[in-house]
Amino acid sequence: MKTRIKELRARDNLTQVDLAQKVGVRRETIVFLEKGKYNPSLKLAYDISKIFKMEIEAVFIFE
Repeated sequence: MKTRIKELRARDNLTQVDLAQKVGVRRETIVFLEKGKYNPSLKLAYDISKIFKMEIEAVFIFE
């Protein structure tokens, strides 16, 4: 799975730590998500998408 998390964090001037704290996960989880090495739960995907004010499908690219 690919994500736009890194791009969207940069747009919103958020660090990995900032985003992790907002959604209640560890920074490492954000790192793995950005590298495509972790598939988030539906709740986590929803929470991250909500932070960026976007639909899940616009943040996470399911292949």
